[in-house]
Amino acid sequence: MTEREQEFLEKIDKHKGVIFKISKMYMDNFDDQKDLYQEIIYQTWKSYADFQGKSDFSTWLYRTALNTAILFLKSQKKRNFINNQNIDHILVHHDQYNDEDDKNIKMMYEAIHQLSAVDKAMIFFYLEDFSGKQIAEQLGISEVNARVKLNRAKAKLKDIIAKNKL
Repeated sequence: MTEREQEFLEKIDKHKGVIFKISKMYMDNFDDQKDLYQEIIYQTWKSYADFQGKSDFSTWLYRTALNTAILFLKSQKKRNFINNQNIDHILVHHDQYNDEDDKNIKMMYEAIHQLSAVDKAMIFFYLEDFSGKQIAEQLGISEVNARVKLNRAKAKLKDIIAKNKL
């Protein structure tokens, strides 16, 4: 194994939680989450030669992972449409969870799955404690626009959760 490969693997290991969170936010079942996780690592490795260190690795990884997730989600939707599948695979059985915290987390992820790709990214950044400025830098938009988008995404998420509780 080359030094560059070892360096990459160490960085991925350090940030695997981020990749897992993005996978869980963008995909609703475990198999798709695993596929997306692997796709993010693959795409990150493919573009790792272009990483010049001008930003933190984590900043670059967030952008690469989110872009990969959005493209993966679009390809999944096309594939599902082509296969003419129903949403039966999306339904999750609540009886698998006994703990109240697990139910709340599960409910949150189910609600997140109903958001658009951009709103999912906004919620991800929010959950990762990114500031409005950091979100703006990641998305290449103004800080004001980032805060507006974040507030709208949070409002949509609250509405979805409120409707699901009824």
